[in-house]
Amino acid sequence: MSLKRRRRRRRLTRRRVVGVQVGATVALAGFVGVWGLVVAADVADPPTEVCSAPGVVGEASVAGYSRDQLAHALTIMQVGADAGFDEVGQRLGVMAAMGESGLRNLDYGDWETSGIRNPDGSRTSSIGLFQQQDWWGTVEERMDPARAASLFFSRLATVEGWEGMPPSRAIHTVQVNTDPDHYARWADAATAVTDALAADCFGETASAGK
Repeated sequence: MSLKRRRRRRRLTRRRVVGVQVGATVALAGFVGVWGLVVAADVADPPTEVCSAPGVVGEASVAGYSRDQLAHALTIMQVGADAGFDEVGQRLGVMAAMGESGLRNLDYGDWETSGIRNPDGSRTSSIGLFQQQDWWGTVEERMDPARAASLFFSRLATVEGWEGMPPSRAIHTVQVNTDPDHYARWADAATAVTDALAADCFGETASAGK
């Protein structure tokens, strides 16, 4: 092979090596750019405004609850405030509904999902946010979130010393769940939701602390 041809081959080889290095650098930069966007999205702060206006729940989520669920929690808090309960009592109402229905206004209950019967052998008739049975009120009352909340708070008001009870035990006294500690697992979520709603969703005419 002539000296001229050997020199030309070396130049082509160097170009290919440089081209590979540049391509790898561009690819790495592209990967870092995309990863940077992913990381930025992951660490971005969630929406801070739970309500777009007083009493109007927006797109934000709190402790895994969103939209209709947060609207139901806000209704429970407002009903509790109107009934004279402070944030502690309101939190019990939200905690109870979390434990009973996941803050969903269900038109079915334990019988439909698990075939559970009452102690006397009758089918359970629980429905709504608080899974209240037919002796609590009519279907319309139990399926109305505000009325169902009112039924809960009216019962809670008759429980002497509820303020000094463990939260789940106080709720159990109202709901008569088979497990007195059933609601304890929702304590942190109820605190997060009620704190967020109290800070952002109550208008001037309503106070979460009254």
